[in-house]
Amino acid sequence: MKKYMRKGILIISVFLTLGLVWASYSWTQNNIKELDSFYNSKLSPVILIPGSSATVNRFDGMVAQVNKSAPKRHSLIKVKVWNNGQVTMSGKKLKNDNEPFIVVGFENNKDGYKNIKEQAAMFDKAFDVIQNKYEFNNYKAIGHSNGGLIYTRFLEQYADNYQDIRMKKLLTLGTPYNFDETSVHNKTQMLSDFIKHKDTLPEDLTVYALAGTQTYSSDGIVPEESVRAGKYIYQDQVKNFTEITVTGDQAQHSDLPTNKEVLGIITQRMLDQPQPPKPKKDGTEQPGDDK
Repeated sequence: MKKYMRKGILIISVFLTLGLVWASYSWTQNNIKELDSFYNSKLSPVILIPGSSATVNRFDGMVAQVNKSAPKRHSLIKVKVWNNGQVTMSGKKLKNDNEPFIVVGFENNKDGYKNIKEQAAMFDKAFDVIQNKYEFNNYKAIGHSNGGLIYTRFLEQYADNYQDIRMKKLLTLGTPYNFDETSVHNKTQMLSDFIKHKDTLPEDLTVYALAGTQTYSSDGIVPEESVRAGKYIYQDQVKNFTEITVTGDQAQHSDLPTNKEVLGIITQRMLDQPQPPKPKKDGTEQPGDDK
């Protein structure tokens, strides 16, 4: 009797062991597939942040202009972060679109350093939601006006929370790194803080800091010297830092997202699959067509 009991226990033990081995194998394979899917993902969104007082609709015109000449239409997804922490999303990713435009706006869209710090924390919440939904491992970033300040704060204070997610390129448009100061010798507390923490910026990042010069010294709102103060934060800290100046009728602050030169920079420098440049009537290429 004891002999049969031992055999029975042995058989049960074998089946339990095989079951555990199979469960462990299945779990490992599923995790490997998930990791392979994550690291081989072709999805590389362009995430945009508008400036103060602007909404998630701020870049509608820009995306529409980009899509006019795009060989493949880009999606437009809008994300809003409310003051109570709720994150809402509208729009959907189009099939086979590997570079959707995702705009993140805030209920608190006021100006001021205190609000910028709060907005960076709100963007951190939105970024977590976006990444969990779309499971990308790299992205490009565009910040208009204070949007560039929010991105700078995010990079210095929150980006380490996403060490497997790489920001490849950052384009800031008319970003007042020193608010309305016309001289870097008069550093605001915000600029001083950015400079203090610049060693936390990602070393493999490419940054374009673009200034508009409607009046030779400003874009009508932001002093050119305030935009140029960005070099004290990013220069020699990231892989590439480039200052760009645009002039002309559409160089004023609010027009920068739809400025023709800016659109050329976005389509040729920011996207992973640059669009063919549009020739001018004289046969030359549009500004910003160099890669």
